[in-house]
Amino acid sequence: FAGGFRYTDDIVVMALQCATQWDALAHVFYDDQLYNGYPATEVTTRGALKDAIDRQAKGITGRGVLLDVARLFDVPWLEPGHAITAGDLDAACAAQGVELGSGDILMVRTGWRRMFVETADRAAFMGSEPGLGLTCCEWLRDRDVAVVCADNWALEAVPAVDPSVRMPVHMVLIRDMGVTLGEMFDFEELAADCASDGVWECFFCGPPLKVTRGVGSPINPLAIK
Repeated sequence: FAGGFRYTDDIVVMALQCATQWDALAHVFYDDQLYNGYPATEVTTRGALKDAIDRQAKGITGRGVLLDVARLFDVPWLEPGHAITAGDLDAACAAQGVELGSGDILMVRTGWRRMFVETADRAAFMGSEPGLGLTCCEWLRDRDVAVVCADNWALEAVPAVDPSVRMPVHMVLIRDMGVTLGEMFDFEELAADCASDGVWECFFCGPPLKVTRGVGSPINPLAIK
């Protein structure tokens, strides 16, 4: 341009749930019904007319609590298929001296992302994983936890304890309870900091992109201590 002006720009084409991301409440359904009783026909190739991710764009922020379950078991990462129980969450809370309450954002460290970073084994990372088991759903409901995120790709243990059911924790938390789920978070720096100062809570900030009718969104979450 005149005067020597030049510029650079970008274009991105990507799946919205291919990295650190939120699942919208329209992401999972069963019996042809979405969360809040909406029919599954509200989601089409033109997007989600109900429960879309852009409805949450003013959040998601609040008190975040990291439960380092891998640290609880004294391992760098949990074994593939390890289903975290409600008892494990209680034990982690007791070991760390924290409690979860209404509206809190729970961050669960399994170490699974660290496994991938250190081994670069894509097949192992995606083939199976540790994560929340079905007993954790009632635990979360009793405490009225609003959001749950983890450092694996599906939040829950894969395969499920009952191999005849695919993603039971997703079905209960998203479709039945309306809990926003986050996956593939990087908790390593935060976990090291929390272990060093004994403070396992923070101000969590992770608003999704305003993707109209989207069923998920990549994010750049921040934990402020």
